[in-house]
Amino acid sequence: MLESAFMTRAMLAGVIVSLLLSVLGFFILLRKMSFIGVGIAHAAFGGVALGQLLGVPVLVSAAFFSVATGVGIGAVTRNGRIKEDTAIGIFFAAGMALGILFIYLKPGYSADIISYLFGSILAVTGADLWIIAIVSTLVLGLILLFFKELLASSFDAELARVSGIPERFLFYLLLGLVSLGIVVSIKIVGIVLVSALLVLPAATALQYSRRWLLVVFLAVLFGLIYTIGGLIASYWLDIPSGATIVILGTIIFLVSLLFSPVRRGGKSKVPT
Repeated sequence: MLESAFMTRAMLAGVIVSLLLSVLGFFILLRKMSFIGVGIAHAAFGGVALGQLLGVPVLVSAAFFSVATGVGIGAVTRNGRIKEDTAIGIFFAAGMALGILFIYLKPGYSADIISYLFGSILAVTGADLWIIAIVSTLVLGLILLFFKELLASSFDAELARVSGIPERFLFYLLLGLVSLGIVVSIKIVGIVLVSALLVLPAATALQYSRRWLLVVFLAVLFGLIYTIGGLIASYWLDIPSGATIVILGTIIFLVSLLFSPVRRGGKSKVPT
């Protein structure tokens, strides 16, 4: 299977993206912001369509839209006295509406739009792989640099502020990093399903441990299992890869939930 160049690129891209999203998902779940991935991903649709309309690199326009959406949701939630789910719903709808408008304004039909909606990991090019690798390295590097501060502010934002940690800066930094992570991942599983790959690995890991270091390790492990296993299954069964990855992840999560040693042991729901 790996003798094919396109499968090798797909596997490498999947491994990098699963590592990136699994780590980001850990912090997202700690902050109880799992739905924000849905809002940012769907808002990115407006950026993809704008890139197609203007003839500029799609990832650049999608990154602009996604980061603006993530920061916008955070700002409206914190300063506008609006609940997070309400803000996400507004930006979600606005991004999709703009995407539809831009598609209408662009003459002709573009198959690329559909590939970004539902993912096309087998169509990943060498250039795509380089972009995914560079952006993922940047995002993971920043997470490593601010790991302790991100961890503290995600556990208890108020205590972090009192302790002198720049919690507001870290909050917006995390939103920006999540936005970039989503943008480079939509080629793999698509705008519709990328939020699942952001949440599922960490959610599954939390069924086995509440120690943050082990949770991060398990989240990465599960992310790799979902991506590699789903990609292999989709190749042999000749079915969509993005959907297969998410379905496999959902099945493993449900089984883990059913037999969770953490839940059976009655341990704290908060990682330590």
